[in-house]
Amino acid sequence: QVQLVESGGGLAQAGDSLRLSCAVSGRTFSRNAMGWFRQVPGKEREFVAAINWVQGTLYADSVKGRFTISRDNGKNTLYLQMNSLKPEDTAVYYCAVGRATYIDTDPHQYDYWGQGTQVTVSS
Repeated sequence: QVQLVESGGGLAQAGDSLRLSCAVSGRTFSRNAMGWFRQVPGKEREFVAAINWVQGTLYADSVKGRFTISRDNGKNTLYLQMNSLKPEDTAVYYCAVGRATYIDTDPHQYDYWGQGTQVTVSS
């Protein structure tokens, strides 16, 4: 059974940094794209960043230059380094495994999801 478990969320102040991790178990996805999404109540899940198996990356404009996505296939773990956090980054953050090797910003192209981790940034 495939499981994705996020960790590293919490409370932060504007300008702080947090690092999210996503541990994947049950199967190896070394050639699948992986991504981070976020969601606030009442809104649709929003693309944050994604990475393919050759370390190509794509970021939402709102986080470009502040967030860095990375993956360690040996540890089957996905990361999201979040710097210069802003109150508008407050959301539940989800990691996901894509069904293909290429990056996609559409959450419907991702088959496996973690349970989410809350990130709250105060001003």
